[in-house]
Amino acid sequence: MENRSIVESIRENLGKYPIIALTGPRQSGKTTFLRTAFSKYTYVNLEDPDLRTYAKTDPRGFLNEYDAHIIFDEVQRVPKLFSYLQTIVDDRKIMGQFILSGSQNFNLMESITQTLAGRVAVFKLFPFDLREMKKAKWLGKDLGEVISKGFYPAVHERKIDPDRYYADYIKTYVNRDVSQLINIQNDRLFSSFIRLCAARAGQLINFNDIARDTGVSHNTARNWLSILETSYIVHILKPHFNNYNKRLIKSPKIYFYDTGLLCHLLNIRKGNLGPKHPLWGNIFENFIIMELEKQNAHLDQMREYYFWRDSHGHEIDLLYHENNLLNIFEIKSSTTIQSRMLKGLDYFEKIVPDSSQICKTLVYGGQKSQKRTEHTIQAWIDFAK
Repeated sequence: MENRSIVESIRENLGKYPIIALTGPRQSGKTTFLRTAFSKYTYVNLEDPDLRTYAKTDPRGFLNEYDAHIIFDEVQRVPKLFSYLQTIVDDRKIMGQFILSGSQNFNLMESITQTLAGRVAVFKLFPFDLREMKKAKWLGKDLGEVISKGFYPAVHERKIDPDRYYADYIKTYVNRDVSQLINIQNDRLFSSFIRLCAARAGQLINFNDIARDTGVSHNTARNWLSILETSYIVHILKPHFNNYNKRLIKSPKIYFYDTGLLCHLLNIRKGNLGPKHPLWGNIFENFIIMELEKQNAHLDQMREYYFWRDSHGHEIDLLYHENNLLNIFEIKSSTTIQSRMLKGLDYFEKIVPDSSQICKTLVYGGQKSQKRTEHTIQAWIDFAK
């Protein structure tokens, strides 16, 4: 799929910033997207050892090889380039000179914030969202199959068996990205840690429990989770702290960016996923939360998402502020709408100050959306519109 949803936002900002940066997980389609959507740019891949050595040893000479309108892929591999790029864009003052791409968010963003602040617009490209899947005619109607197959481009474009693809992805990720960021002496323990995180998808993070179950220290568990987050394997959803009542839960929740990878880590094979699976509700919630996060990034909506929970178990699965409207979501995997599913939304509305305008949405596993007097009922399939 050549043109992703994000393309319009990037093109618009090429005329406003001298540098565009595109980050996201490995294999999310960044290289294919950039080379097709911005084919007039010269493409330079710094994974090439010869080019990387040239750039490291003689960055000025390396950059003199290229004029404006260059894509530097995996640019975080040569952090020395960033200072030279700063000088070039400040001297030339040409918008859209460079597009930088990288898969290691920590290294890329560290270099950007230290050297290129104010000169770069940052975008994120994730595996396909539902709108993109529908556009490419890859979106099926079987919800369990959609979720378990996942959304990485290679699975759909090259028709790779998902079980094979995600097994190889995990091996490549552990052996490559993690080893470049931290020194993990025991790959087996780290693999166990990832699977334990998968079993907790959609749940509050308890570092003491996950450290104990993995057999590592509390600090190690925190560090490893941070690496998973910066590598776009997991997403950490923060709690909302507005004092709607004083007994708030302040622990974050964990989700996986791709449900295909999540299902593989949970040993769900051959698309064997459906409502009878014991983790079906958590997996469906993960699916919806990350669909909203992907569309947020791809459509450049710049929303800040949170969840809310108090010590009595009242919870809002997702909320965000936009203009003067507070949008709140309840997420249920059931294919049948029941009135009790709306109680959490109604309870929350009662404890929010009267001045707030609230849009209450129930997202469910059925096929038909409804617009009721006080609630919006959103079918999962309609996120593809």
